Amino acid sequence: MIKAVITDIEGTTTSLSFVKDTLFPYSRTHIADFVRNHAHESPVKTLLEDVCQVVGEQLTTEQIIIQLLDWIDQDKKVTPLKSLQGLLWEAGYQKGDFAGHLYQDVAENLKKWHSQGLALYVYSSGSVHAQKLLFTHTNFGDLTPLFSGYFDTHIGGKQQTSSYSHIAESIGLPAEQLLFLSDISEELNAAKAAGFATIQLVRDAPLDTQATHTQVASFNDISI
Repeated sequence: MIKAVITDIEGTTTSLSFVKDTLFPYSRTHIADFVRNHAHESPVKTLLEDVCQVVGEQLTTEQIIIQLLDWIDQDKKVTPLKSLQGLLWEAGYQKGDFAGHLYQDVAENLKKWHSQGLALYVYSSGSVHAQKLLFTHTNFGDLTPLFSGYFDTHIGGKQQTSSYSHIAESIGLPAEQLLFLSDISEELNAAKAAGFATIQLVRDAPLDTQATHTQVASFNDISI
């Protein structure tokens, strides 16, 4: 019996276009000034030091900015970049520059599952801070009270089986009682190898009945 649902964000709960056409361009436009203005403040200072650790050498502030922009352009899932983007997006949400996009079927079913006693979690390559911001400022209001917890790449990469084992251990439930939702088959493969139940969201293409994972077009098609 499934007792908890862990959901991806991009392409699963949230339009790919919101992330690619709104959040990423916003961070690329503003990250240089953000780093220059906050480089000596915590936790930004710590995250900039983490950037240097990732590349394996001490960089100047301007070199760090160049590295961050390069990672953004390559859509790299680098933890300090994701954490910095979360801090930057917070300012954007607070200023009303954008709201967090969710599909209507997502909001409705998250509320339903929560009312049925299912525990809800998020696992995304975006930082936990960025995840909370999105679900706080959605087009359906603040949905953060629905969630029991959040996971990002601090627990491991999303295509690594060990990450899902760590998530199961953190939640405190057997893997077979956990359902992972994502649009990415490689992530689902890793979750399934860890013993999770899996469902693949396919929102913009025909369903493949021969696919490794059960496919659905929306959360409305998920039966728990």
